Amino acid sequence: MPCARKNKGFTLIEVLVALAIVSFALSAMAVTMVQMLNAANTLRDRTYASWIAHNKITELRLANVLPEVSASNGETTYAGVEWAWRAVVTETGVENLFRVDVTVSFPEQEPLMRAVTGFIGEPVRPGQSNTTWNQRRVDDPDSPDVPDVPDEGPTE
Repeated sequence: MPCARKNKGFTLIEVLVALAIVSFALSAMAVTMVQMLNAANTLRDRTYASWIAHNKITELRLANVLPEVSASNGETTYAGVEWAWRAVVTETGVENLFRVDVTVSFPEQEPLMRAVTGFIGEPVRPGQSNTTWNQRRVDDPDSPDVPDVPDEGPTE
């Protein structure tokens, strides 16, 4: 009496094919994750570089003096990382208005992480920035430079 046995399960070739497919999928996911991490790190570094550049422009503004046309550079530590910055002050063609270009990168590396441009004007005493506006209003309340807008209330 012949015994008929049915084989249940997977053959060795089927298992190897399944493992190959899974390994390709996992390696593709790993490559994608590495790319995402690199993009996140680059974005973080560019954001920090932008903050450093804005801080340098703000420091020049807060000095409350007209900057000299010049170039300066230095290094700073921000978020536990060393950064190199360069600030170039140039004239704009407008009296007492200067352009400030700040570039930030890692020290000893050529590619710039971020370049930011700002403008610095003649400093004024705190609270005195609107004296010209206020003076015009007092001298000539009907001046076309200062239109009166009546409060009409809510419209239907």
